[in-house]
Amino acid sequence: MSGDDIPFDKSFDLPPGKVEEVAPGVRRLLANNPSPFTFRGTVSYIVGRGQVAIIDPGPLDDAHIAALLDAVRGETVTHIFVTHTHRDHSPATPRLKAATAALVLAQGPHRAARALRIGEAPRLDASNDTEFRPDRALADGEIVRGPGFTIEAVATPGHTANHMAFAYREANILFSGDHVMAWSTPVVRRRTGR
Repeated sequence: MSGDDIPFDKSFDLPPGKVEEVAPGVRRLLANNPSPFTFRGTVSYIVGRGQVAIIDPGPLDDAHIAALLDAVRGETVTHIFVTHTHRDHSPATPRLKAATAALVLAQGPHRAARALRIGEAPRLDASNDTEFRPDRALADGEIVRGPGFTIEAVATPGHTANHMAFAYREANILFSGDHVMAWSTPVVRRRTGR
């Protein structure tokens, strides 16, 4: 099957910086970072009302961070969930944490998918956020309860070794990070060995 055979959905008209409610208790906000790897841009999600969680704060982009903080003005951000440590998903986390004092949760810091083999040099990969550290690492199946929401951690390694999806139980929604995308197949790097 070629890429032309897959019926990708490339309709996505949300402008950067505009908040859109996509389901009861779920809002999304698009970062202005379009690229071949991010399509129109990275999407951050806000779950709940009044006391909320943010999923994937996004890139280190002043306009996106300001728009995200403006979207939750008058609300309390209790949790920040990060699906994985690519520079379009996690770098805004420290600034959001500083502004909100929310608890940062993820599978863990960035790590290689496997140990290096003898004679193999580490890859230089500018797309990884190697500075990211969650306040608490989540295990597969762990439940996090917030005011008005229940999120289940679902380990989904592949796109990155620390990729994690988050199931919002009240709405039966899975925030899949970069594991499932309507517009493309995700990149899963395969390291070749000797």
